[in-house]
Amino acid sequence: MTGTLSTIAERLYLSMKELPIVSPHGHCDPSWFAQNQPFANPAALLVTPDHYVFRMLYAQGIPMADLGIGAPGAQADPREVFRLFAAHWHLFLGTPTRLWMEYVLRETLQISQPLTAQTADAIYDDISARLQQAEFLPRALFERFNIETLATTDSALDDLAHHKSLRASYWPGRVIPTFRPDGVLDPLDPNFAANLAQLAKITDHSLDSFDSYLTALRMRRAEFIDCGATATDHAIDILHTEWLPDPGPLYLSVAKGTATQEEARRFYGHMLIEMAQMSIEDGLVMQLHAGSRRNTNRTILDRFGRDMGADIPLTTDWVNGLDALLNRVGNSTELRLILFTLDETTYARALAPMAGHWPCLRIGPPWWFHDSANGIARYFDQVVETAGYFNLAGFNDDTRAFLSIPARHDLWRRGVALHLSHQIERGAFGLSDAEDLAPLLAVDLARQAYRIEV
Repeated sequence: MTGTLSTIAERLYLSMKELPIVSPHGHCDPSWFAQNQPFANPAALLVTPDHYVFRMLYAQGIPMADLGIGAPGAQADPREVFRLFAAHWHLFLGTPTRLWMEYVLRETLQISQPLTAQTADAIYDDISARLQQAEFLPRALFERFNIETLATTDSALDDLAHHKSLRASYWPGRVIPTFRPDGVLDPLDPNFAANLAQLAKITDHSLDSFDSYLTALRMRRAEFIDCGATATDHAIDILHTEWLPDPGPLYLSVAKGTATQEEARRFYGHMLIEMAQMSIEDGLVMQLHAGSRRNTNRTILDRFGRDMGADIPLTTDWVNGLDALLNRVGNSTELRLILFTLDETTYARALAPMAGHWPCLRIGPPWWFHDSANGIARYFDQVVETAGYFNLAGFNDDTRAFLSIPARHDLWRRGVALHLSHQIERGAFGLSDAEDLAPLLAVDLARQAYRIEV
């Protein structure tokens, strides 16, 4: 990098560095902020909730139970878990996890000594002592991080008790839910029948017909909106949407558990369109995460449950997969559909051209395996020339690791600064335009995409 380029990148980065954080999609636990109790210990804070951390350790032969992951490992000594983490700290060299964790240790937890097997106990004790201090309680950290809005991801069956408690409290921090209905939309979910029964119970509404089922879903969406929600979130491995002229008979079949796998796939494809139509009605932004084959390690799934770091990217056909949805509702300016992919080959080939045409679409930021420095650079290189900047959804951290949120946004802002400085160097635009784009990419696009009012 030349001196001039470096100077421009630094100038742009500094213009974003202190901006507030908008975190419109993530997986933090709302109870942290509702109860505002000290975090239990360094391992529970830094290791066990973070897929990026424990999947790397497992890949090197460290048993999940030894890391305190899942019910069978719940009795693992947190100090021993932290020692294992410290002893294998070198495994994270070259990964964004290393950058994030160094930021957390240095900037947030004020740890000056390097993390090693020899320093593990001293650092563990230092962090433990800090976690008992008032300034390290969840709400205090939220405020110190300068978080403007933080969205959690919540099952459609969640009672939202913690969110309701937050809204009734004096605390001004904005923590909002996100409606995640996959468990009551996808008949291939192993708990689908039980989930429907629970949906009927919590809405006090019969699900004996397709129309009554849709009514119950609308009731739940309305309750989420009352708690501040601005978005829904949906996950699908093999993308498929399909409009069924008469879904009633198929609904009765999936509700009884008699549908075939193909019928279940078609039903879920139809329900994604129903969700898009409901978003036009109630204004909730719709997020779609496609192309992740989840829970690929069956041994881990059986012993420890779902979402234990065994996700693997799949090839994704966005053009054909979304054809039915887009040709039914894609021209609506009331619908906002944010697309996330793990298939990087689709950025330039599909997502950028699609978002550069359909008014409802926005391209989500790099996700899961690609929210790294190089992943951010690849993202901008592949989407901007066709989609521009204003068809992007800004940044979201999509994390369960609360303390890593500032680090993740900092890495994104550094990536933005570097990208914009390269754009200036190649003559795409000047410094004035770059200075306008920097806060847009850091904060404003996320606010706009998720319809978050300041």
